[in-house]
Amino acid sequence: MKKIYFIRHAKAEGFSEGISDFEREVSKRGYKDIQTIGSYLALQNISFDILLSSCALRAQQTAIELAERLSFSGMKYFLDELYFASNEEALQIIGAQDESAQSMCVVGHNPHLNELVNRLSQETLKKMPSMSVVALEFDVEQWSEIAEEKGRIAFFIYPKQFQYYMPQQIRSKLPR
Repeated sequence: MKKIYFIRHAKAEGFSEGISDFEREVSKRGYKDIQTIGSYLALQNISFDILLSSCALRAQQTAIELAERLSFSGMKYFLDELYFASNEEALQIIGAQDESAQSMCVVGHNPHLNELVNRLSQETLKKMPSMSVVALEFDVEQWSEIAEEKGRIAFFIYPKQFQYYMPQQIRSKLPR
């Protein structure tokens, strides 16, 4: 059994003159969302063996901050290819990972990430909001066996789910 946590990067700053899309940073709200989602994942004892992230600044910041919140000390890879990867390219990257790993986290961008999740699962998510997490489980032994419609969504979370009610365990882990 292999599991992939697909994470759309946290909310980024708006476009500014002289700053490319690749250089956009995570916004103040984005950092708060990382803390919320990171606290939830920690509370659920969710971990992964490998972290793959786009090299875009906002994706790197999301991956690094989330890894810190989860006390992740495994291998981190920041890949230019994940910035605009096609589904085929993303599957090649996933398929090339160490087989001893049972789970991985992939931090990327929409619409590519959303399309990949829909392709790999038998469900259709209309939108992956910023800092959303979709956990897909695959009944396979090797990463290279992951293919279209073989995944099952274990859960799908996003920050606005915690807008009106946040469990005390999560609230207590947020900075004041």
